[in-house]
Amino acid sequence: MTSEETYEAGMTVRRQVLGDAHVDKATDNINEFNSDFQEFITRYAWGEVWTRPDLARRERSLITLAMLIALNREDEFRMHVKAALNNGVTVAEIKEVLLQSGIYCGLPAANSAYHAAERVFTELNIDFK
Repeated sequence: MTSEETYEAGMTVRRQVLGDAHVDKATDNINEFNSDFQEFITRYAWGEVWTRPDLARRERSLITLAMLIALNREDEFRMHVKAALNNGVTVAEIKEVLLQSGIYCGLPAANSAYHAAERVFTELNIDFK
């Protein structure tokens, strides 16, 4: 694919995974300072990696959640909880990722992620109790 085709494929996947509202907000805020970064995210993260055929989007979402817990990146984690739900990941599966992360990433990281996930579920009116 050409560079432009990779970007367009990335934008398509980005919108499908994160939703139009999220992507529109990000693209509406593009300016001279962040434009290269937004292009980079779309082309490489979404266009080069998320379009690869050997992992399904739901698998990529589960892996991404685990890595964001390990890195303690709450804002990105919350965004990717929503994306995971868009990709067919269930609340039960997110719970399992959180439990697993408690062992391998540490209890404070998992505890923080539990609270963040619960806020997302509440925001989206998803019953998790």
